[in-house]
Amino acid sequence: MSASVDVLNPFDLEVIDSVDLSAWDEVDAMLDVANALYRKRDEWLPAYQRIAILKETARLMSGRAEELAMLIASEGGKPLVDARVEVTRAIDGVELCIHEIGQMVGREIPMDLTAAGAGRIAFTQREPIGVVVAASAFNHPLNLIVHQVAPAVATGCPVIIKPAMDTPLSCKTLVDILHQAGLPRGWCQFVTCHNDVAEKMITDPRVGFFSFIGSARVGWMLRSKLAPGTRCALEHGGAAPVIVDDTADVDAMIPLLAKGGFYHSGQVCVSVQRVFAPADMAAEVAEKLADAASALKVGDARDPSVECGPLIRPAEVDRVEEWVDEAVQGGAKAVTGGKRLGPTTYAPTVLLNPPTDARVSTAEIFGPVVCVYGYDQIDQAYAVANNLPYAFQSAVFTNTLSTAMQAVQRLDATAVMVNDHTAFRVDWMPFAGRRQSGYNTGGIGYTMHDMTQDKMAVIRL
Repeated sequence: MSASVDVLNPFDLEVIDSVDLSAWDEVDAMLDVANALYRKRDEWLPAYQRIAILKETARLMSGRAEELAMLIASEGGKPLVDARVEVTRAIDGVELCIHEIGQMVGREIPMDLTAAGAGRIAFTQREPIGVVVAASAFNHPLNLIVHQVAPAVATGCPVIIKPAMDTPLSCKTLVDILHQAGLPRGWCQFVTCHNDVAEKMITDPRVGFFSFIGSARVGWMLRSKLAPGTRCALEHGGAAPVIVDDTADVDAMIPLLAKGGFYHSGQVCVSVQRVFAPADMAAEVAEKLADAASALKVGDARDPSVECGPLIRPAEVDRVEEWVDEAVQGGAKAVTGGKRLGPTTYAPTVLLNPPTDARVSTAEIFGPVVCVYGYDQIDQAYAVANNLPYAFQSAVFTNTLSTAMQAVQRLDATAVMVNDHTAFRVDWMPFAGRRQSGYNTGGIGYTMHDMTQDKMAVIRL
């Protein structure tokens, strides 16, 4: 009999379902199936068939939208109001893949630029890169899966998807929907397994592309072990900085900072974490942000009135508590929060002027904690903001064009949001981390490009 793992609701820790765990022989067979499909080039799914499958997938998801949202809230602890938005985004992501199929085009390569090339015409086409193996994170248990699986389906790559062990149910449901929509089972396979089996699968030479969303420690370790020739994309996290200057509209800024910092209880890779404000404004910013944070309702994510749900595991509450206590003992002021509310929840917290060497200042907190720091010179703020091995999304709040453009130039980030929070995203934009925050670029169209490769034909006339 196969082993299984229980899936818990992260708020009350009650079992909501279980999933079977696969041993290596089962995963090995999955890789054989996927690799055989890829090698039979005359049996690849044509574009019109992939389009029809994805259209039906989007339709079926729309019909089950509330069920999917409740599943996200139940297994992942994301407040139902936000889970519903995630479902809408996931459906939009599937439809975006359909659009992007039509953009998968090659180009003509001029040949007669020298005498050696004369008398020939050449062009490129995009074709699937191979078997895709994807490993995902817990915090967006449906939309992240869509971003990894739907591009593979759209480009014609067989895909094996391993969701986070905490949140496998949304993923399994999406895979079932794809099969119901007409995708042959071998083209998308769902697996849950222990880490040793997962590592063996990911580093197998039959894998053409590895898609990873999770911690930097695990992502870089797996990349170092990939088989020669396997391409990859890694999406990790950061400690997103926000620069505030003395012209910023503080009252307009606060709701945005609160949303960016406390959405999904801070369990987002681009959450607002470090806010740098002029020294004579920092306390005001912290106090107003604290007022917004303390007004948030914390509790069971399935309750439609809850705005901050539980952390994914009780151990994460312990860790956040330890990091905050360390910062307070080092001189930070807890303007609000700074305490656990129960075994699975932590109060939305605003810290004023934590030590620059505290963990809340130097590593991704991945919890409901925002730090506010006072600066004397804006150059100092840029220096501290950039002084970490992570670089993902960032933001600036200002009413002067010069400061906005200076921030765009000075912040070490893949995206700088002007008068918006760091967690802003639409699914067609490039989404990536620099340095230890990731490798290659996410976003539906960018992922589809990474999952395909150029093939050139050179024809002698």
